[in-house]
Amino acid sequence: MNKLMRYALALTCATSLCCCSSEDDSDGMPDSNSSNSNVFYTDGIESFSDPYNITSDKFKEFSDNPFVSANEEKTSTFSVDADGASYAIMRKYISIESKVYKESVRIEEFLNYFTFDYPNPDDGNQVAINSEIGICPWNERNYLLRLGIKGKTIDEKELPPSNLVFLVDVSGSMSSNEKLPLLKECLNTLAKNLNPEDRISIITYSGNVRRVLESTPAKEYEKIASAINELRAEGSTNGGFALKIAYNEALNNFIKGGNNRIILGTDGDFNVGVTSTEELLELVETYADKGIYLTACGFGMGNLNDEMMEAISNRGNGTYEYIDSEKQMLKVFLHERSKFFSVASDAKCQITFNPDYVDSYRLIGYENRVMKNSDFKNDKKDAGEIGAGQTITALYEIVPTSKQENISEENNKIATFDFRYKPALGEESIPLTKNILTTDLKETKSENFTFAAGVAEYGMILRESKYKGNSTFESAKDLVSKSLTFDPNGYRSDLLELISIAEKL
Repeated sequence: MNKLMRYALALTCATSLCCCSSEDDSDGMPDSNSSNSNVFYTDGIESFSDPYNITSDKFKEFSDNPFVSANEEKTSTFSVDADGASYAIMRKYISIESKVYKESVRIEEFLNYFTFDYPNPDDGNQVAINSEIGICPWNERNYLLRLGIKGKTIDEKELPPSNLVFLVDVSGSMSSNEKLPLLKECLNTLAKNLNPEDRISIITYSGNVRRVLESTPAKEYEKIASAINELRAEGSTNGGFALKIAYNEALNNFIKGGNNRIILGTDGDFNVGVTSTEELLELVETYADKGIYLTACGFGMGNLNDEMMEAISNRGNGTYEYIDSEKQMLKVFLHERSKFFSVASDAKCQITFNPDYVDSYRLIGYENRVMKNSDFKNDKKDAGEIGAGQTITALYEIVPTSKQENISEENNKIATFDFRYKPALGEESIPLTKNILTTDLKETKSENFTFAAGVAEYGMILRESKYKGNSTFESAKDLVSKSLTFDPNGYRSDLLELISIAEKL
């Protein structure tokens, strides 16, 4: 009996295998003893529930952003989010034909997993912004506003020099094939493709912390590869103390004007040493202010502390990625490695809606990135980073006013899109502005628009969002299938397959 047939049999016996959340216990985590736990079969014989121990993965609950009256509050402000982990975590769950916990679905990370076909800045700026507005596919009475941001593309050969510290979890929980062995492939791939004068250090942690490779130029690849290949998993997880050692290593080899970054690889199980999230946040924020960024990469299932990983990468001026396969490894560490170099720091968006045209609006995703409107021009307030060549996408669903007597040729502005970023930490922020006009409402939409809408529909279905309207798997697939002309490395086509599998579950 093949895998799909076995799971089809399991579906007739299990209470639920849909893409949704089971009943939650008091700490916000799924109850592993719930009758909704997955039941898997091997050759027709029941083996065990939850073989990947996914009910031990930790996600933070949150509510979807609500609709806001434009008359009561016409301005909306949020920090950009360049993470892609949530999408890759969803893909891992789908690949084992399991449920996708709605707490794990962050729609902004679904959108920003993908590269959009946005224009490069051509005016001396590090960032370019664009926008598009049209009929909302899941509620045709409303409009959908797409905001696009593109970080300046830099040829990999011209990237500033890097001082990278690989902080590698070698605790016992990392022993399975999808964890440390895959992480070692990631490090080897990145090391092999760095510029010759880029420098690499390796710090490992388990029961103790070791520096297994002092800062070494990438041109000495054999020495670096030897250190990587000797890594073995054993012991407990002294992650907090290891972070301090890694930051000290980065500081000792700091390159002014370069890419100084910690790349953390772990299953997220920090169970010894500095364990409180708040202590870790204070630590990474201190060093982010000194110009040392943190990229967190999660591996495997069962110990994944998603909440902590996202929090420390956000506060550490970096990104959070989840590595579920060799293809994802190549995406993060080879095809898009230029994103490790930040071209825009503390990037913020502010949208001001015209109440004459807009009755209410809703920001789709970015729930944990919403900012006070007063923080937009405050350069002391931390916000998100954008890597070289990276695209950021955000969506607003807009309810238009029923009566638009005040709309005229002189008053045809639907909204104003303001954006601020710093070319580097410590510098003053640079403002960019774009008006969204009634004349922008056109029937024909770009593939950027239709693809973003399809991704959002899929995310809202998985989140069981009360705002999903008429969203269906079929509609999401239709929107994505119309948006495949621009498809670097086939990631959009892969999404079509995932939606089809999710629909069957």
